[in-house]
Amino acid sequence: MESIEAVLDLGRIRADITALEEQAAAPDLWDDVENAQKVTSRLSYLQGELRRVESLRGRIDDVQVLFELAEAEDDADTRAEAEAELASVRKAVDELEVRTLLSGEYDAREALVNIRAEAGGVDAADFAEQLMRMYLRWAERHGYPTEVYDTSYAEEAGIKSTTFAVKTPYAYGTLSVEQGTHRLVRISPFDNQGRRQTSFAGVEVLPVVEQSDHVDIDESELRIDVYRSSGPGGQGVNTTDSAVRITHLPTGIVVSCQNERSQIQNRASAMNVLQAKLLERRRQEEQAKMDALKGDGGNSWGNQMRSYVLHPYQMVKDLRTDHEVGNPQSVLDGNIDGFLEAGIRWRKSQSS
Repeated sequence: MESIEAVLDLGRIRADITALEEQAAAPDLWDDVENAQKVTSRLSYLQGELRRVESLRGRIDDVQVLFELAEAEDDADTRAEAEAELASVRKAVDELEVRTLLSGEYDAREALVNIRAEAGGVDAADFAEQLMRMYLRWAERHGYPTEVYDTSYAEEAGIKSTTFAVKTPYAYGTLSVEQGTHRLVRISPFDNQGRRQTSFAGVEVLPVVEQSDHVDIDESELRIDVYRSSGPGGQGVNTTDSAVRITHLPTGIVVSCQNERSQIQNRASAMNVLQAKLLERRRQEEQAKMDALKGDGGNSWGNQMRSYVLHPYQMVKDLRTDHEVGNPQSVLDGNIDGFLEAGIRWRKSQSS
Protein backbone atom coordinates (compact mmCIF):
# COMPACT_ATOMS: atom_id res chain seq x y z
CA MET A 1 0.00 0.00 0.00
CA GLU A 2 2.89 2.36 0.79
CA SER A 3 4.45 1.73 -2.64
CA ILE A 4 1.07 2.38 -4.31
CA GLU A 5 0.69 5.67 -2.40
CA ALA A 6 4.20 6.68 -3.48
CA VAL A 7 3.51 5.92 -7.16
CA LEU A 8 0.17 7.74 -7.13
CA ASP A 9 1.83 10.71 -5.35
CA LEU A 10 -1.02 11.71 -3.03
CA GLY A 11 0.58 15.13 -2.42
CA ARG A 12 0.38 15.92 -6.12
CA ILE A 13 -3.22 14.64 -6.31
CA ARG A 14 -4.24 16.92 -3.40
CA ALA A 15 -2.49 19.91 -5.03
CA ASP A 16 -4.25 19.18 -8.35
CA ILE A 17 -7.61 18.94 -6.57
CA THR A 18 -7.03 22.35 -4.91
CA ALA A 19 -6.14 23.94 -8.27
CA LEU A 20 -9.13 22.38 -10.03
CA GLU A 21 -11.49 23.44 -7.21
CA GLU A 22 -10.34 27.03 -7.75
CA GLN A 23 -11.01 26.73 -11.49
CA ALA A 24 -14.41 25.14 -10.86
CA ALA A 25 -15.38 28.02 -8.55
CA ALA A 26 -14.62 30.66 -11.21
CA PRO A 27 -17.81 32.58 -12.17
CA ASP A 28 -16.98 32.40 -15.89
CA LEU A 29 -16.24 28.65 -15.87
CA TRP A 30 -19.21 27.72 -18.07
CA ASP A 31 -18.46 30.37 -20.69
CA ASP A 32 -16.34 27.62 -22.25
CA VAL A 33 -18.52 24.52 -21.90
CA GLU A 34 -15.94 22.04 -23.23
CA ASN A 35 -13.24 23.26 -20.82
CA ALA A 36 -15.74 23.35 -17.94
CA GLN A 37 -16.67 19.73 -18.56
CA LYS A 38 -12.98 18.75 -18.59
CA VAL A 39 -12.31 20.61 -15.33
CA THR A 40 -15.32 19.15 -13.49
CA SER A 41 -14.72 15.64 -14.86
CA ARG A 42 -11.05 15.70 -13.87
CA LEU A 43 -11.88 17.11 -10.42
CA SER A 44 -14.52 14.43 -9.82
CA TYR A 45 -12.10 11.69 -10.91
CA LEU A 46 -9.22 12.88 -8.67
CA GLN A 47 -11.54 13.31 -5.68
CA GLY A 48 -12.76 9.74 -6.23
CA GLU A 49 -9.17 8.44 -6.51
CA LEU A 50 -8.16 10.19 -3.27
CA ARG A 51 -11.25 8.89 -1.43
CA ARG A 52 -10.49 5.37 -2.69
CA VAL A 53 -6.90 5.44 -1.42
CA GLU A 54 -7.76 7.07 1.93
CA SER A 55 -10.65 4.64 2.47
CA LEU A 56 -8.41 1.66 1.76
CA ARG A 57 -5.72 3.00 4.10
CA GLY A 58 -8.42 3.30 6.78
CA ARG A 59 -9.56 -0.29 6.20
CA ILE A 60 -5.95 -1.54 6.57
CA ASP A 61 -5.65 0.29 9.89
CA ASP A 62 -9.04 -1.08 11.03
CA VAL A 63 -8.22 -4.69 10.15
CA GLN A 64 -5.01 -4.45 12.18
CA VAL A 65 -7.06 -3.31 15.20
CA LEU A 66 -9.49 -6.18 14.57
CA PHE A 67 -6.67 -8.75 14.67
CA GLU A 68 -5.27 -7.22 17.88
CA LEU A 69 -8.75 -7.41 19.42
CA ALA A 70 -9.14 -11.05 18.40
CA GLU A 71 -5.75 -11.90 19.95
CA ALA A 72 -6.44 -9.97 23.16
CA GLU A 73 -9.82 -11.66 23.69
CA ASP A 74 -8.89 -14.99 22.06
CA ASP A 75 -12.16 -14.71 20.09
CA ALA A 76 -12.49 -17.11 17.13
CA ASP A 77 -15.44 -15.18 15.60
CA THR A 78 -13.53 -11.89 15.64
CA ARG A 79 -10.47 -13.62 14.16
CA ALA A 80 -12.60 -15.10 11.36
CA GLU A 81 -14.10 -11.65 10.71
CA ALA A 82 -10.59 -10.13 10.62
CA GLU A 83 -9.32 -12.77 8.17
CA ALA A 84 -12.31 -12.24 5.85
CA GLU A 85 -11.74 -8.48 5.88
CA LEU A 86 -8.01 -8.98 5.28
CA ALA A 87 -8.77 -11.06 2.16
CA SER A 88 -11.16 -8.35 0.95
CA VAL A 89 -8.59 -5.60 1.60
CA ARG A 90 -5.85 -7.56 -0.19
CA LYS A 91 -8.11 -7.87 -3.26
CA ALA A 92 -8.80 -4.11 -3.18
CA VAL A 93 -5.07 -3.35 -2.90
CA ASP A 94 -4.35 -5.64 -5.87
CA GLU A 95 -6.96 -3.77 -7.93
CA LEU A 96 -5.47 -0.42 -6.97
CA GLU A 97 -1.98 -1.67 -7.81
CA VAL A 98 -3.15 -2.38 -11.38
CA ARG A 99 -4.04 1.31 -11.72
CA THR A 100 -0.40 2.23 -10.94
CA LEU A 101 0.78 0.06 -13.86
CA LEU A 102 -0.94 2.40 -16.35
CA SER A 103 1.98 4.67 -17.13
CA GLY A 104 2.04 4.63 -20.94
CA GLU A 105 2.05 7.86 -22.95
CA TYR A 106 -1.70 7.78 -23.63
CA ASP A 107 -2.90 5.55 -20.77
CA ALA A 108 -4.59 8.40 -18.87
CA ARG A 109 -6.82 9.23 -21.87
CA GLU A 110 -10.45 8.42 -22.49
CA ALA A 111 -10.99 5.58 -24.99
CA LEU A 112 -12.56 5.11 -28.40
CA VAL A 113 -13.62 1.49 -28.95
CA ASN A 114 -14.30 0.09 -32.42
CA ILE A 115 -15.80 -3.40 -32.80
CA ARG A 116 -16.32 -5.11 -36.16
CA ALA A 117 -17.74 -8.48 -37.17
CA GLU A 118 -15.15 -10.69 -38.89
CA ALA A 119 -15.35 -14.29 -40.18
CA GLY A 120 -18.51 -16.21 -39.28
CA GLY A 121 -21.40 -14.54 -41.09
CA VAL A 122 -24.50 -13.77 -39.04
CA ASP A 123 -22.96 -15.41 -35.94
CA ALA A 124 -20.01 -12.99 -36.15
CA ALA A 125 -22.40 -10.02 -36.42
CA ASP A 126 -24.33 -11.29 -33.40
CA PHE A 127 -21.04 -11.81 -31.49
CA ALA A 128 -19.90 -8.26 -32.34
CA GLU A 129 -23.14 -6.93 -30.82
CA GLN A 130 -22.59 -9.08 -27.69
CA LEU A 131 -19.10 -7.60 -27.30
CA MET A 132 -20.49 -4.08 -27.68
CA ARG A 133 -23.02 -4.82 -24.94
CA MET A 134 -20.25 -6.39 -22.77
CA TYR A 135 -18.10 -3.25 -22.82
CA LEU A 136 -21.05 -0.87 -22.36
CA ARG A 137 -22.26 -2.96 -19.40
CA TRP A 138 -18.72 -2.93 -17.93
CA ALA A 139 -18.67 0.87 -18.18
CA GLU A 140 -22.17 1.08 -16.66
CA ARG A 141 -21.12 -1.13 -13.72
CA HIS A 142 -18.32 1.34 -12.94
CA GLY A 143 -20.39 4.49 -13.57
CA TYR A 144 -18.31 5.52 -16.60
CA PRO A 145 -20.17 7.68 -19.17
CA THR A 146 -20.28 6.32 -22.73
CA GLU A 147 -21.35 7.73 -26.08
CA VAL A 148 -22.10 5.61 -29.16
CA TYR A 149 -20.97 7.48 -32.29
CA ASP A 150 -21.91 5.03 -34.99
CA THR A 151 -23.43 1.56 -35.37
CA SER A 152 -23.80 -0.28 -38.67
CA TYR A 153 -26.46 -2.98 -38.28
CA ALA A 154 -26.28 -6.31 -40.10
CA GLU A 155 -29.27 -7.42 -42.15
CA GLU A 156 -30.32 -10.56 -40.28
CA ALA A 157 -29.05 -9.94 -36.74
CA GLY A 158 -26.26 -8.20 -34.85
CA ILE A 159 -23.98 -5.45 -36.13
CA LYS A 160 -21.33 -5.04 -38.80
CA SER A 161 -19.43 -2.49 -36.71
CA THR A 162 -19.73 0.11 -33.98
CA THR A 163 -17.67 2.96 -32.55
CA PHE A 164 -18.23 4.35 -29.04
CA ALA A 165 -16.37 6.41 -26.46
CA VAL A 166 -15.73 5.52 -22.80
CA LYS A 167 -15.41 8.90 -21.13
CA THR A 168 -13.37 8.42 -18.00
CA PRO A 169 -9.65 8.96 -17.27
CA TYR A 170 -7.48 5.88 -17.85
CA ALA A 171 -10.17 4.22 -20.00
CA TYR A 172 -7.63 3.83 -22.83
CA GLY A 173 -4.91 2.36 -20.61
CA THR A 174 -7.42 -0.06 -19.10
CA LEU A 175 -9.24 -1.16 -22.26
CA SER A 176 -6.27 -1.18 -24.65
CA VAL A 177 -5.42 -4.72 -23.49
CA GLU A 178 -8.71 -5.80 -25.10
CA GLN A 179 -7.44 -5.01 -28.59
CA GLY A 180 -7.28 -7.97 -30.93
CA THR A 181 -9.45 -10.79 -32.29
CA HIS A 182 -12.08 -12.36 -30.04
CA ARG A 183 -13.38 -15.87 -30.90
CA LEU A 184 -16.78 -17.38 -30.07
CA VAL A 185 -17.55 -21.12 -30.21
CA ARG A 186 -21.18 -22.15 -29.73
CA ILE A 187 -24.17 -23.97 -31.20
CA SER A 188 -25.40 -21.39 -33.69
CA PRO A 189 -28.92 -20.10 -32.97
CA PHE A 190 -29.06 -19.17 -36.67
CA ASP A 191 -28.33 -22.69 -37.97
CA ASN A 192 -31.53 -24.76 -38.29
CA GLN A 193 -29.44 -27.94 -38.07
CA GLY A 194 -28.00 -26.87 -34.70
CA ARG A 195 -24.37 -27.14 -35.73
CA ARG A 196 -21.43 -25.75 -33.80
CA GLN A 197 -20.14 -22.49 -35.23
CA THR A 198 -16.89 -20.58 -34.68
CA SER A 199 -17.07 -16.84 -35.33
CA PHE A 200 -14.74 -13.90 -34.87
CA ALA A 201 -14.96 -10.21 -34.00
CA GLY A 202 -12.18 -7.61 -33.93
CA VAL A 203 -11.74 -5.01 -31.18
CA GLU A 204 -9.72 -1.82 -31.72
CA VAL A 205 -9.07 0.62 -28.84
CA LEU A 206 -7.77 4.15 -29.46
CA PRO A 207 -6.87 7.03 -27.14
CA VAL A 208 -9.08 10.10 -27.50
CA VAL A 209 -7.16 12.89 -29.22
CA GLU A 210 -6.34 16.03 -27.24
CA GLN A 211 -5.37 19.46 -28.52
CA SER A 212 -1.69 18.81 -27.76
CA ASP A 213 -1.49 15.90 -30.21
CA HIS A 214 -1.07 18.00 -33.39
CA VAL A 215 -2.59 15.62 -35.91
CA ASP A 216 -2.50 17.70 -39.11
CA ILE A 217 -5.33 16.91 -41.52
CA ASP A 218 -5.50 18.62 -44.90
CA GLU A 219 -9.17 19.32 -45.72
CA SER A 220 -8.40 18.73 -49.42
CA GLU A 221 -7.51 15.11 -48.55
CA LEU A 222 -10.98 14.41 -47.15
CA ARG A 223 -14.13 13.20 -48.87
CA ILE A 224 -17.17 14.03 -46.76
CA ASP A 225 -20.50 12.32 -47.45
CA VAL A 226 -23.75 13.21 -45.73
CA TYR A 227 -26.58 10.69 -45.48
CA ARG A 228 -29.65 9.79 -43.44
CA SER A 229 -29.15 7.96 -40.15
CA SER A 230 -30.61 4.47 -39.92
CA GLY A 231 -31.24 1.98 -37.15
CA PRO A 232 -31.76 -1.80 -36.91
CA GLY A 233 -33.74 -3.24 -39.80
CA GLY A 234 -33.08 -0.18 -41.92
CA GLN A 235 -35.64 2.16 -40.39
CA GLY A 236 -34.77 5.85 -40.44
CA VAL A 237 -33.66 7.37 -37.15
CA ASN A 238 -33.67 10.89 -38.55
CA THR A 239 -35.71 12.52 -41.27
CA THR A 240 -32.80 14.78 -42.20
CA ASP A 241 -29.42 14.00 -43.76
CA SER A 242 -27.44 14.47 -40.52
CA ALA A 243 -25.16 11.40 -40.54
CA VAL A 244 -21.61 12.07 -41.71
CA ARG A 245 -19.03 9.76 -43.31
CA ILE A 246 -15.45 11.01 -43.73
CA THR A 247 -12.89 9.26 -45.94
CA HIS A 248 -9.21 10.17 -45.49
CA LEU A 249 -8.00 9.69 -49.06
CA PRO A 250 -4.23 9.19 -48.44
CA THR A 251 -4.76 6.32 -45.96
CA GLY A 252 -8.21 5.05 -46.98
CA ILE A 253 -9.43 5.36 -43.36
CA VAL A 254 -13.23 5.76 -43.23
CA VAL A 255 -15.11 6.98 -40.14
CA SER A 256 -18.76 7.84 -39.65
CA CYS A 257 -21.02 9.28 -36.99
CA GLN A 258 -24.82 9.16 -36.85
CA ASN A 259 -25.80 9.51 -33.22
CA GLU A 260 -28.98 11.48 -33.85
CA ARG A 261 -27.53 14.97 -33.48
CA SER A 262 -26.96 17.78 -35.93
CA GLN A 263 -24.78 17.38 -39.02
CA ILE A 264 -22.26 19.84 -37.53
CA GLN A 265 -21.99 17.83 -34.30
CA ASN A 266 -21.74 14.53 -36.18
CA ARG A 267 -18.98 15.96 -38.38
CA ALA A 268 -17.04 17.15 -35.30
CA SER A 269 -17.36 13.72 -33.65
CA ALA A 270 -16.31 11.96 -36.87
CA MET A 271 -13.26 14.24 -37.14
CA ASN A 272 -12.30 13.35 -33.55
CA VAL A 273 -12.48 9.64 -34.40
CA LEU A 274 -10.43 10.21 -37.58
CA GLN A 275 -7.79 12.11 -35.61
CA ALA A 276 -7.62 9.26 -33.07
CA LYS A 277 -7.14 6.71 -35.87
CA LEU A 278 -4.41 8.82 -37.51
CA LEU A 279 -2.70 9.29 -34.13
CA GLU A 280 -2.77 5.53 -33.56
CA ARG A 281 -1.41 4.95 -37.08
CA ARG A 282 1.47 7.33 -36.35
CA ARG A 283 2.12 5.60 -33.01
CA GLN A 284 2.19 2.17 -34.70
CA GLU A 285 4.62 3.42 -37.37
CA GLU A 286 6.91 4.77 -34.64
CA GLN A 287 6.61 1.48 -32.73
CA ALA A 288 7.44 -0.49 -35.90
CA LYS A 289 10.62 1.57 -36.32
CA MET A 290 11.59 0.90 -32.70
CA ASP A 291 10.86 -2.83 -33.12
CA ALA A 292 12.98 -2.90 -36.27
CA LEU A 293 15.83 -1.29 -34.37
CA LYS A 294 15.44 -3.86 -31.59
CA GLY A 295 15.27 -6.63 -34.19
CA ASP A 296 12.23 -8.40 -32.71
CA GLY A 297 9.91 -7.74 -35.64
CA GLY A 298 7.17 -6.43 -33.38
CA ASN A 299 4.81 -8.44 -31.21
CA SER A 300 1.73 -10.35 -32.27
CA TRP A 301 -0.52 -10.00 -29.24
CA GLY A 302 -2.90 -7.86 -31.27
CA ASN A 303 -4.09 -11.02 -33.08
CA GLN A 304 -6.35 -13.68 -31.55
CA MET A 305 -6.42 -12.98 -27.83
CA ARG A 306 -9.54 -14.46 -26.19
CA SER A 307 -11.86 -17.43 -26.69
CA TYR A 308 -15.47 -17.56 -25.52
CA VAL A 309 -16.58 -21.22 -25.58
CA LEU A 310 -20.27 -21.96 -24.94
CA HIS A 311 -20.24 -25.52 -26.36
CA PRO A 312 -19.25 -28.33 -25.74
CA TYR A 313 -18.13 -26.81 -22.41
CA GLN A 314 -18.37 -23.31 -20.92
CA MET A 315 -15.24 -21.20 -20.52
CA VAL A 316 -13.74 -17.84 -21.42
CA LYS A 317 -9.95 -17.89 -21.67
CA ASP A 318 -7.39 -15.21 -22.46
CA LEU A 319 -4.77 -16.73 -24.73
CA ARG A 320 -1.98 -14.36 -23.57
CA THR A 321 -2.41 -14.41 -19.81
CA ASP A 322 -4.14 -17.82 -19.40
CA HIS A 323 -6.72 -16.07 -17.19
CA GLU A 324 -9.96 -18.03 -17.50
CA VAL A 325 -13.51 -17.98 -16.16
CA GLY A 326 -16.07 -20.81 -16.26
CA ASN A 327 -19.10 -18.52 -16.60
CA PRO A 328 -19.24 -16.97 -20.11
CA GLN A 329 -22.59 -15.28 -19.45
CA SER A 330 -21.15 -13.33 -16.53
CA VAL A 331 -18.27 -12.16 -18.75
CA LEU A 332 -20.64 -11.16 -21.58
CA ASP A 333 -22.69 -9.25 -18.98
CA GLY A 334 -19.66 -7.00 -18.40
CA ASN A 335 -17.81 -8.77 -15.60
CA ILE A 336 -14.38 -8.43 -17.26
CA ASP A 337 -12.26 -6.76 -14.55
CA GLY A 338 -10.28 -9.97 -13.95
CA PHE A 339 -9.33 -10.13 -17.64
CA LEU A 340 -8.41 -6.43 -17.69
CA GLU A 341 -6.21 -6.72 -14.60
CA ALA A 342 -4.47 -9.85 -15.91
CA GLY A 343 -3.94 -8.17 -19.29
CA ILE A 344 -2.45 -5.02 -17.75
CA ARG A 345 -0.06 -7.07 -15.57
CA TRP A 346 0.88 -9.22 -18.59
CA ARG A 347 1.59 -6.16 -20.74
CA LYS A 348 3.77 -4.67 -18.00
CA SER A 349 5.75 -7.92 -17.74
CA GLN A 350 6.30 -7.93 -21.52
CA SER A 351 7.69 -4.39 -21.52
CA SER A 352 9.93 -4.77 -18.46
